[in-house]
Amino acid sequence: MIKFVGGFDKVASLPNTQFPEYAFVGRSNVGKSSLINALVGVNVARTSNTPGRTQTLNLFNLDDKIIIVDLPGYGYARVSRVDALKWLKRLEEYLMTRRQLRRLFILIDSRIGVRDSDLDLMDFCDVHGIPYQVVYTKKDKRIREKQQQELSHENHPAMAAEILETSAEKKTGLEPLKAIIGIK
Repeated sequence: MIKFVGGFDKVASLPNTQFPEYAFVGRSNVGKSSLINALVGVNVARTSNTPGRTQTLNLFNLDDKIIIVDLPGYGYARVSRVDALKWLKRLEEYLMTRRQLRRLFILIDSRIGVRDSDLDLMDFCDVHGIPYQVVYTKKDKRIREKQQQELSHENHPAMAAEILETSAEKKTGLEPLKAIIGIK
């Protein structure tokens, strides 16, 4: 059973739990909330066609064993520069201070590929030893770019070696993610 714990504006406001956390982040409109809903089998995370709807750190408790975190998107949402910088600082604070965080899933839209903002986040995680895994979303859609940048674990020491590919719409590629998180 999954339940919404809350949406938090500040890292200091997050509940201090003993449960392991698995956080999802990516560019705005990459499908974070849709993927979370597909993983847990219930529409708990708010989805929208408008980029930047997720503006708080949204926590979901799964069976009183795991916390799933839907983090605000970056890189596309039409928000002020001040708000964008505030969100970035909050993301960095979350990543640096949250001891419960077991893995950060960096979602990349397979139709668009890796962007500089994704690489910046990956570099930040590499420098600070924050474990993350790249997950391509929307694999059921037509890929527009012929030359997508290849990512490798050799260039990113904090990155899990396996890059996952998913489609929340078609419910494909979910089993490896479920296994990593511990969703049955």
